[in-house]
Amino acid sequence: MEDLLEILRDLHPDVDFESEKNLIDDGILDSMDIVSLISEISESFDVSITARDIIPENFNSAEALYELIERLEDED
Repeated sequence: MEDLLEILRDLHPDVDFESEKNLIDDGILDSMDIVSLISEISESFDVSITARDIIPENFNSAEALYELIERLEDED
């Protein structure tokens, strides 16, 4: 989880990703951030995020993103 938080903090150092639950809904992350996140997560965690995974529920919080990563790791 700490690796993911570091990736998120690199994108937006001013956001408290440990408590924020509406990253997409509140417009904190935009489409360019999502593209960057997908690239960084794919490289750091060796997972493949597909189009079906790119839904707001998976990107609204660090916890949701981490659950996505764990699910994708389990699928490999």
